[in-house]
Amino acid sequence: MAATQRIAAGAMVAAACAASLAGCATDSEGTKEGAPGPQEGAPAPNSVLRLIGDGSTAYTGAQPHLPTPERLKPGEKPPQFVVFSWDGAGEDSQKLFSHFRKVAKANHATMTYFLSGVYMLPEEKRDLYRPPQHSPGRSDIGFNSEQGIADTVKQLRLAWLEGNEIGTHFNGHFCGADGGVGQWSVDEWKDEISQAKQFVKNWKTNSGMTKAPPLPFDYDKELIGARTPCLEGQKNFMKAASELGFRYDTSGVNDQVWPKKRYNLWDLSMQLVPFPGHTYEQLTMDYNFMVNQSGTSTQGDPDQYDSWGDQMRDGLVKGFYRAYDGNRAPLVIGNHFESWNGGTYMRAIDEVVEHVCNKPEVRCVSFRQLADWLDAQDPQVLARLRTLNVGEAPKQGWASFLSGRSAPAPKGVPGAPAVRQ
Repeated sequence: MAATQRIAAGAMVAAACAASLAGCATDSEGTKEGAPGPQEGAPAPNSVLRLIGDGSTAYTGAQPHLPTPERLKPGEKPPQFVVFSWDGAGEDSQKLFSHFRKVAKANHATMTYFLSGVYMLPEEKRDLYRPPQHSPGRSDIGFNSEQGIADTVKQLRLAWLEGNEIGTHFNGHFCGADGGVGQWSVDEWKDEISQAKQFVKNWKTNSGMTKAPPLPFDYDKELIGARTPCLEGQKNFMKAASELGFRYDTSGVNDQVWPKKRYNLWDLSMQLVPFPGHTYEQLTMDYNFMVNQSGTSTQGDPDQYDSWGDQMRDGLVKGFYRAYDGNRAPLVIGNHFESWNGGTYMRAIDEVVEHVCNKPEVRCVSFRQLADWLDAQDPQVLARLRTLNVGEAPKQGWASFLSGRSAPAPKGVPGAPAVRQ
């Protein structure tokens, strides 16, 4: 398991390794009889299936369960957005991908799953991966088995059909000074992105599972954002991603304020939130809580597991209320499908999702949905929102704060003038 630690004075800003997929097992989970939603392997509703390339992916029409972004009306209080996202996003014997799909559905949420491309590549085909600054077939998170690929594809398919987003966590997860992503050029990032796409677009050929159902989306169009390994290499990645048509990045560390664009991408980085029992704040990621609690050990003192999970849960909830009752800045949370410290962080996320996603005016969404909403807003309104500091609610109230005349909505946004033919 690869991980790089970066601890700044007063705040932990380390990022995490991607989850290992060793020991993949068959997942018998499926859509329950009588339950709403699409069945396994089905195309999007009312669509025509059109295979792409070798049939690993397919165009099935517009993604189901995506809300139409609405522009805020003058004086309207913004909703509280919360994004739960997952680095690596493969289904292994822990079955955490399928678990959090169920958690999301039960709590009116959608999420973003950042897929590692090498999780779609079998071990025996490892030399197909040619990582920048490393020899062919090198990966710090390994590759996958046929069963692991089948299980992961199943979860990706169902997740997308339920309205979740499939992003990328790239491939080999290289961190640090020895050929890590922080040393990669813009062109090397472009090559890494291209390979991540190819492993998804050709998983059938590479795995030999040619008769399996396709993923129900065109990955060239689906892929609009990412998080870099260990939060390194963000600047050159963003330059590459902007040139390739990406729409957002979530590889940095922000305060709880309204986002802005960098390199023409929405900067939707994770944030610093209160860390109960400490005088400094903590990044909204399970790995960072773990490192500040048990150091380099992923399985520390079992007597502390419950309190460590409670500490993460309470910190995220405090951050939520600071925004919800304050400036309404979107809250961005990042995690891994891991059982670190007895799985206490997964339990914490279960409880946070249930606690926040069912509250009035709260939308638990994917990064795609958040970017769609931001793009639909009046730039002047977003600029006004960015004047609010962490936890700061408008002193004169929301109606007065956002009551100014708005710029015309762009064409295609609800409320915009009709487009004449």
